[in-house]
Amino acid sequence: MVDRPRLGKIVPVTEIESANKAPAQPLHVPEPVTATERPSSTARLVGVDLARAVAVFGMFAVHVGPFNPFPTSGDSMGTWAVWLASGRASALFATLAGFSLVLIAGRLEPKTGLAGRQAKARIVIRAVILLVVGTALAMTDFGGGVIINFYAVYFLLTLPLLRLRARTLATIAVALALVMPQVAYALRALLSESTVNTIDSYDPIARLSGVGVLDFLLTGFYPAITWMTFVVTGMALGRLDLSSGAVRRRLAVVGPALIAFGYGVSWLALRLTGGAREIMAGMPDMKDFDVLKDRTAMKDPGMAEGSFDLPVGNGLWGPDAWGLLAAEPHSGSTFDLVGCLGVAITVILCLTVAVDRLPVLRRLAAPVIAVGTMSLTLYVSHILVILALPGDGVTPPQSASFELLLCFVVGATLFAGIWSRFFRRGPLEYLLNSATKLANRVS
Repeated sequence: MVDRPRLGKIVPVTEIESANKAPAQPLHVPEPVTATERPSSTARLVGVDLARAVAVFGMFAVHVGPFNPFPTSGDSMGTWAVWLASGRASALFATLAGFSLVLIAGRLEPKTGLAGRQAKARIVIRAVILLVVGTALAMTDFGGGVIINFYAVYFLLTLPLLRLRARTLATIAVALALVMPQVAYALRALLSESTVNTIDSYDPIARLSGVGVLDFLLTGFYPAITWMTFVVTGMALGRLDLSSGAVRRRLAVVGPALIAFGYGVSWLALRLTGGAREIMAGMPDMKDFDVLKDRTAMKDPGMAEGSFDLPVGNGLWGPDAWGLLAAEPHSGSTFDLVGCLGVAITVILCLTVAVDRLPVLRRLAAPVIAVGTMSLTLYVSHILVILALPGDGVTPPQSASFELLLCFVVGATLFAGIWSRFFRRGPLEYLLNSATKLANRVS
């Protein structure tokens, strides 16, 4: 099943920064507020950190948890958790990445002049660093499953959009969701293996890691042509006043409506047109999945073992266009994008409201919130830990289980909780922030 590049990667890699936030003010462990005290806009962003932590745990689930591409009522809660996180955790990451970019560029009011130029420089520096780190990780057995090198491309593509208002960004996101999946399918259908190989032969990044510009833009598991929908939506959310009751009420309608449309209409369309039967007929048998060794790549002689790349020109499990009606994770269809966006918006809204209305939650969940503030550190670390696990399978490891997933979640929470008591940022976040100070030299 295509879903298991399983690096739902997204890992949100930009830390929470607000234009109105003093540099010395920590965000990840805010002081509790009383019932009569109106929380600051910065404090409300703690809900975004909590949403990012949920995405981190979802990423853990799809990488080391028990997996069954077709869960049934008899499967464990862990198996269902992995299934729910598949595709949606990475979409949440990408949406939060867009949110974080707006925080750098000026949240409710875009930065202009010198401040605007320096903000763009910070984003470019981050993109370069993420490309280097992501390429290094892609040189391991994770290959195309790494997402942070894709993030680098997303960041660069957002530069012309940084000064746009929420309504304009939302309009662009809608257009991307409606148009780009069909364009991507048509472009991939025009490519042949020889064409791809020729393009990659001139791409130094592809020659180095096997994941190059063509993957970033069109043929990878997180191609910008469709995944920019999530990033631009996150930017639109970042430009909204999430403390506004009217905004919250609208999002409370929009999120579930997108979920219902994305998954409901897809389900209905596939059954009315016979597409569901065609897709099932073209799917490999379960015996063709080596569940213990590589749960993402099907045993196909045209796919290298451990490869995460989709066969060129393919739709969902075949060369036909039925995948454009499916809402399966990583299918890249309009329905998949819309459904995942609905989930991302709903999660961000619910956690933001919960943190705002329940001050005790911010206190109790401080270690989990800390996970969200150092997602880059935990993302890179979890890959290194998986690579160090015994067994032939890397993603997921042969030891994949609910117990292993629990170890990852508890270990990350303990580390983040302890680290945040002594340091404002995670280790890699600190290095990333230090590097972006070069942007202060822009004039």
